[in-house]
Amino acid sequence: MVHLVYCDDKAKVLDKILDGSKTMVVRGAAGRKIPHSRVNEGEILYFMQKGSKKISAKATVTHVENYLKLTEEEITDTLERSQPKLNLTDKQKERWHKKCLVLVEFAGVEKIEPALDFEHQGNMDDWLIIGKIEDVVVGTSVPYNYENSRFK
Repeated sequence: MVHLVYCDDKAKVLDKILDGSKTMVVRGAAGRKIPHSRVNEGEILYFMQKGSKKISAKATVTHVENYLKLTEEEITDTLERSQPKLNLTDKQKERWHKKCLVLVEFAGVEKIEPALDFEHQGNMDDWLIIGKIEDVVVGTSVPYNYENSRFK
């Protein structure tokens, strides 16, 4: 599987990924939801700045940590321990202060030039799990469904 990760434009997430100051992304929720338990080492992450409709970088997953039912203290400790790789703003720390977390570390970041045109569909989250990146690129896209997102 490959993953398309939306990057927060206000926090300059994509810029941090490209300049090497961010080597890990986090997603969290009150319960298990995409991409928790669905990302594996060796898979490819594609990055897109939110609102840009351009897929402009990719990297390879090197390490994944999935957490469930964290206490308030465990959430804070987990985010703080990973802060050198996450490089989160205070607002992002607040946003990702959730009981279920997935931390995805990556390496080998490559800028995609020219950037791929993203074909947005109405039913998409901020993290997509797809068979191949062409499935969401203008001209080769297929209707998105959550088949690849289901727990195995």
